[in-house]
Amino acid sequence: MSKRSKPRSSTKASTALVPLEDQNIVDIDVASEMEHSFLEYAYSVIYTRALPDARDGLKPVQRRILYMMDQMGLTPDKGHVKSARVVGEVMGKLHPHGDSAIYDAMVRLAQDFNLRLPLVDGHGNFGSVDDGPAASRYTEARMSQAAVAMTAHLNEDTVDFEPNYDNQMQQPSVLPAAFPNLLVNGAAGIAVGMATNMAPHNLGEVIAAARHLLEEPEADTKALMKFVPGPDLPSGARIVGLDGVKEAYETGRGRFTMRATVDVEQVSARRTGLVVSELPYGVGPERVIDRLKTAVNNKKVTGIADVMDLTDRHNGLKLVIELKAGFNPQAVLAQLYKHTPLEENFSINNVALVDGQPQTMGLKDLLAVYIDHRLTVVRRRTAHRLRKRQDRLHLVEGLLLALVDIDEVIEIIRTSDDAAAARERLMLVFDLTEVQASHILELRLRQLTKFSRLDLETERDDLVAAIEALEAILNSDAKLRETVSTELAEVAEQFGDQRRTKLVKSEELAPAITASSTKTERAAAASALLVPDDPCWAVLSASGRLLRTKDRTPITAEGRRRRH
Repeated sequence: MSKRSKPRSSTKASTALVPLEDQNIVDIDVASEMEHSFLEYAYSVIYTRALPDARDGLKPVQRRILYMMDQMGLTPDKGHVKSARVVGEVMGKLHPHGDSAIYDAMVRLAQDFNLRLPLVDGHGNFGSVDDGPAASRYTEARMSQAAVAMTAHLNEDTVDFEPNYDNQMQQPSVLPAAFPNLLVNGAAGIAVGMATNMAPHNLGEVIAAARHLLEEPEADTKALMKFVPGPDLPSGARIVGLDGVKEAYETGRGRFTMRATVDVEQVSARRTGLVVSELPYGVGPERVIDRLKTAVNNKKVTGIADVMDLTDRHNGLKLVIELKAGFNPQAVLAQLYKHTPLEENFSINNVALVDGQPQTMGLKDLLAVYIDHRLTVVRRRTAHRLRKRQDRLHLVEGLLLALVDIDEVIEIIRTSDDAAAARERLMLVFDLTEVQASHILELRLRQLTKFSRLDLETERDDLVAAIEALEAILNSDAKLRETVSTELAEVAEQFGDQRRTKLVKSEELAPAITASSTKTERAAAASALLVPDDPCWAVLSASGRLLRTKDRTPITAEGRRRRH
C-alpha cells in the first residue's frame, strides 16, 4: 500500500494571498527595541545571577543550593549524597538553568582554597587551584556546619519567601545568615557594566568588628580596622602594603599586593634553595612553574638550577626552587616576585545588592547592612516564638480549667450530638474560648485523662517566664542588640580560627632587573645577584666540609670558645 504525500503549502505563497491591510504588522524602532531588550538582559544578570546580596553574601544560585540541601535534610550528621542529585533538585525546583552552572557554584562553596569558611562538605575530587573538579556523578556533598548556621531558623518566619520560577514552590529571598558571610568568604562576579571582587576575611575579626558596631553605631572605619586590620586569605601568604586595604575599607575600592611565603633553606649539600610554603590567593604551583620556566627561557630570571613541586595532601604546599652556586637568594627572589605569580595584585571592588540596588560599600557599610539584617531576623524570630508560646499558654490554661472536673468534660462530649454542640457546651460550662474547646475535642480520651495538673502548671509557669523574656527583647532595642551580639559571639567561638595571612607594611628586597631599568640599575641588580667578592678565609675540615668566613680567627677549639 503506497502512501500519498501531501503537497507542502508554501508559507510565502499563503502569506502573499492575505491582503496587506489585514496582516498584523507592527512597526518597531530597532534602536529602542535593542535598548529595551539589553536593559532587560542587564537587569536579569545584575539582580538574579552575578551580584551577591549584601545581607547573606550569596548569589541566587548559591542561596538556592543551600536551601535545597536544607530541605533535603543533608545535614552534617547525615551521609553524603551524589552531587548530581543535589544539582537535579535545584535545577528542577528552583533554578531553571544549566546543570553545569549549578554544579560549578556548588563546587566553589566546597573549596577551602576559595572560601575562608566552606559552606558545602564535599567528598571526592572537588578540584584544586590548578585543576577542575570531577563530574557531578562522581562526587558527593552535604551541608557543612557553617551552612547549617546560614539556614538556621528558616521555619520561624525570619525571612520573606517568594515564588519559584513556575509558582509551584516557595523559596527564601535571603537566608538568616548567622555570620557575615559576604566579608568572611568574599565574592566574585561579572555583571553587565559592573563587577564585584571581594576578599575573604577572618571570621573572628569580622564578628568582633560587628559586635563593636552594635555597641557603638557611630564608630568610624579607623575604629573598625582595629578589629579587621586586613583580609585573611584562605591560602595564607602575605599582604605587603596596607594603604590599598585602608582605601578599600573607606571607599569600597582598593588594591593590595600578595606575596608568597618563601624561606631560604639548604636543599642539598652544595645548593641553597627557595622553599615556597604559601602562595597568593588563587595561584597554584603549576601556574608558578610554567611562568618560571618561561621567565628562565626568556632570560628574565637567572640563577635558577631546578624547580620541584613536592606538594601532597599530608604536608600541604611545598615548592622547592634550587639556586645555582654563588647567587644571592634575596636578589633571585626579587626577580621571581617581578616575573612570576609569587607576587600578585588583588583589586577590591565591594559591589553588592542593597534593597535590590547595586552599591559600592566600605567596611562599615557592609557591616551595617548585615547588622540591620540580623536585627530584623532576630526580631522576627522572637515575635514568632512569642506567638507560639502565647498560643500554647492559651491551650494549657484551657486544659487546666477542664481538669477541674474531667468527668464532666467527658460526659459533655459523650452526650453531645456532634462536635459543634460539644464545643458550645464546653465553652458555656467551663468558660472556654473556641480555640481551647476545639483543642480539648481534638484530643483522644486517653490523652485527656492522663494529663497531670502538676505538669500542666509547671509548663504554664515555664511559658509565662519565656513570654516575659521574649517580650523584653521585643520591647528593648538594647536587649535586642545584646541578643544579636551574644549569638555572634557563639558563632565566633564555634567557627573562629587563627589568622592565616600576615600583614606587612613594607618589605625591602634586593633590586630586580626590569625592562625599563637603566644600564646602571641593571649593573647594580646583576651584582646583587652574586655573593659579594670580599676577602675571606676558606677552611677545609678533616671531614671534607668547606667553610667560608670573614673572621680571621683560626677555626680551632680555642677559637670556637672565644667566638662563643
